[in-house]
Formats: sequence, structure tokens, C-alpha cells
Amino acid sequence: MRDGENRLEDASGTPWEGSRQDPPTVKPYPVARDHDGHRDRLRERFAAAGPDALADYELLELLLFRFIPRRDTKPIAKSLLARFGTLAEVLNAPAALLQEVDGIGAGTAMDLRIVTAVNQRAFRSSIRAREVLSSWSAVLDYCHAAMAHETREQFRILFLDRKNALIADEVQQVGTVNHTPVYPREVMGRALALSASALVLVHNHPSGDPRPSRADIEMTQTLIGVADALGIQIHDHVIIGRDGHFSFRNEKLI
Repeated sequence: MRDGENRLEDASGTPWEGSRQDPPTVKPYPVARDHDGHRDRLRERFAAAGPDALADYELLELLLFRFIPRRDTKPIAKSLLARFGTLAEVLNAPAALLQEVDGIGAGTAMDLRIVTAVNQRAFRSSIRAREVLSSWSAVLDYCHAAMAHETREQFRILFLDRKNALIADEVQQVGTVNHTPVYPREVMGRALALSASALVLVHNHPSGDPRPSRADIEMTQTLIGVADALGIQIHDHVIIGRDGHFSFRNEKLI
């Protein structure tokens, strides 16, 4: 061994020779480099100007900071938006699909789903204590948040008391991508069990187009007839699409 060199041994005792400037190294777990203060600057922008000051990928990146502390989350945020299209689609994507994006594991996918669940619960609590018909925009916002991005049709009912306050909000049926079975006897049986005086019917169209089908119109008329016989009023039937909604009452179909 020449002067000025190190002599090391591996685990088996085999000598390793090399210069002082070129020792064997072990690569550490990759850690997000934050020397440029990127995370701090992003947080400061949010604190100073609110979410409108950030692009969608930056807002998602800010959220991912909490779930993935040891990686650069900007490429992950951009990959999520590239895969799903919009921030709403990301937050409503199934956990299994989220995990198809590099950098998203089971834990982070679950965390994103929890954020969505908290958001939906907050919307629901905002309408529970109010008279529903006087808070109609809040009701529509809640229904859109809860249903617009579902991949299968859901039939949901808002059960109201005599003052039009919310008694219960329940998903009655979950169907396929373009059909949900609705059983008038079950709907009215549940309304009677809850002592509901009025109903708001809601279902979604996963296609994104909220316009009613002939079957939607016929089903609504059937439910109105059964409800009238029981002294229960149907205030509206709302169909939720990704970019809007259709109100049977506004379109004079009720």
C-alpha cells in the first residue's frame, strides 16, 4: 500500500485500498433540499395572500408537505394534476388510483381521502343547522362536493322537517356508471320512519352532463305521486354533474 492511502476492510475482512479523496460512501435516504427556503416561501405566500395567490399545483404541494416531509413534493403535485386533470379530481380520486402516481403511497392516499371527507362533512354541518330552502346555494355546494366526482351514480335524499330543517342526509342507492335503481316504497318508508315532511332528491351523472334522462323524469313523477298520497312534499330533484346541476323545479318539471 502506497504512502498517503487508506487501508480499510469490508465486513468479510477483505482489504479495500483507495485514496483519502475517494473513500467508499453509502447513499443516504433522499431528503428534500430546502436550503433555498422554497417551502417557507410557499407558506409565507399562502399566509400573506391566501390560496388565490397560489397555482393549483402549489396549493396541492403545500398540502403534501404535511404528508411527505422528506421529498420534493412539487413534481408529485404536478404529476397528480397531470393524471387527474383538476384539484377536485385529485381529492376525489380513489385511493388505489392515487397510488398509481409515483411518490404516493397508501398512507398519503389515505390522507388525501381524509381531507376530502373532512371537507364534505364541513359542508354538511353548514346546512344541518339552517333552513334548507333559504340556504339553497349551500345545499348545492354540498351536493356538488359530495357527488360530482363519484364514478358511479348515487341516489341521495335530504329529509326535511316541517320547518324545512335537515333531519337526515342519506345515500339510498349506489348504482352503475349510468343507472341507479330507485324503489319508491323504500324511499317513502324511510321518510315516514324519520317523520319527514318534505324531501329533496339528488343524484349524480358520472358522465358530467346533468340533463335528465327520460327514466329520470318518469322516476321523479312516480315518487311525487306516491309522496302526495302520504302528505309528503318533494321540493326538488337535483341532478349533479361535474360542471353544474339541473333543477327539476327551476325547469318547471315539478
